[in-house]
Amino acid sequence: MNEIKAYVHRSRVADVIAALKNSPTWGGTRGDRRHNLALYIVKGFLHADEVAEQHFSMELGDEVVNEYKLELLCEDSETDEFILAISTAAHTGQPVAGWITVSVLAQAIPIR
Repeated sequence: MNEIKAYVHRSRVADVIAALKNSPTWGGTRGDRRHNLALYIVKGFLHADEVAEQHFSMELGDEVVNEYKLELLCEDSETDEFILAISTAAHTGQPVAGWITVSVLAQAIPIR
């Protein structure tokens, strides 16, 4: 089991979520797979797509942009497809438009 974290521009987050949900892996072969996807608004130091996106943070004392952090739990065999869906949908044309990280989990237990 893996945890994928992705930091993406706010202008791309809806497309990323749609790409994940539209991927064959999201629904599984019978449409019975469930994935834990969490979404957080975070302050980051990515290059702003638009000037209006960047603002000064008094707490951090620097220019920041609001970006989104997605966290997704998935099986090892699903990881590459989800990474491809995220990276394709989050693409902005900038040299660095965000980050995707993958961590191996020892256990992930659903609460039933």
